[in-house]
Amino acid sequence: MDSNVSSKFMTGDLWQALILLGLVGFLAMTYLVRVAVRGRAKFDRVEKQGGSKLLSKEVMEMAYWGVQPLGKLLVFLRITPNQVSWSSLVFAILAGACLSVGHFGFGAVFATISAFLDSLDGIVARLTGKASDAGEVLDAAVDRYSEFLFLGGLAIYYREIPVLLGLSLLALMGSFMVSYSSAKAEALQVSAPSGSMRRPERAVYLILGALLSPLTIPIFETDRPYSIAMGHPMVIALCLVAVLANVSAVERLWAIAKAIRVREAEERRLAMAQAEESAELEADTVSSQRGRELT
Repeated sequence: MDSNVSSKFMTGDLWQALILLGLVGFLAMTYLVRVAVRGRAKFDRVEKQGGSKLLSKEVMEMAYWGVQPLGKLLVFLRITPNQVSWSSLVFAILAGACLSVGHFGFGAVFATISAFLDSLDGIVARLTGKASDAGEVLDAAVDRYSEFLFLGGLAIYYREIPVLLGLSLLALMGSFMVSYSSAKAEALQVSAPSGSMRRPERAVYLILGALLSPLTIPIFETDRPYSIAMGHPMVIALCLVAVLANVSAVERLWAIAKAIRVREAEERRLAMAQAEESAELEADTVSSQRGRELT
């Protein structure tokens, strides 16, 4: 790509980032007005998920409040939850493609649209009464693919910088291990700590890193040690996800293993108690029979 075309794309990235930041700021301002007039918006899904140190319930409530009108519009247009899920995947593919060539602003915009659509499929399903296990499977699969596309795009972009390539792969491993630990806990029917780097937190911090990078590149990366711009906010976001997601996954797996050991020990104790009770009952029966024979 020649320098003029590259420069135009970089300018486009900056504009995309500024527009998205403006929209986020507008959403925050309107939600603050809503809170002042009517109080915080409450949603069952947010209450169920709960907040964390890295992503408060207030921010999650603001995001869900912001997409409610879009959900109602999709219902009015007769858009199905599955169509919303597939649309989310399409925008995730676009985000990964943009990130793979270093267009952080475009990548952030497409990833944001994908994330909002990911929230909207559940809203549309509930509003239309079409929530189903099959839909949840599709939603979960799209989530995994979307995250892989985002981090995979970054891995391709950072392929010439071994440290950042490794960081991208470590973040990818952590994100998948957190999801795996959640699925494992559900399958084994044990509770696991929510952790500090769940899917919403990872999405917010990774998109924020991509969003802020076009703003910092022209300021801090005029003299580059590599042939590509690193995007310091993107690197910071990758570090957070790579470290905290893996720590969270280990904590979850440790808690799951501990809960299983406790449950198995309780099952063994109950089995031994039942065996002792059966033995005592059998002994009493034999003793009673012998007594009758003697009489």
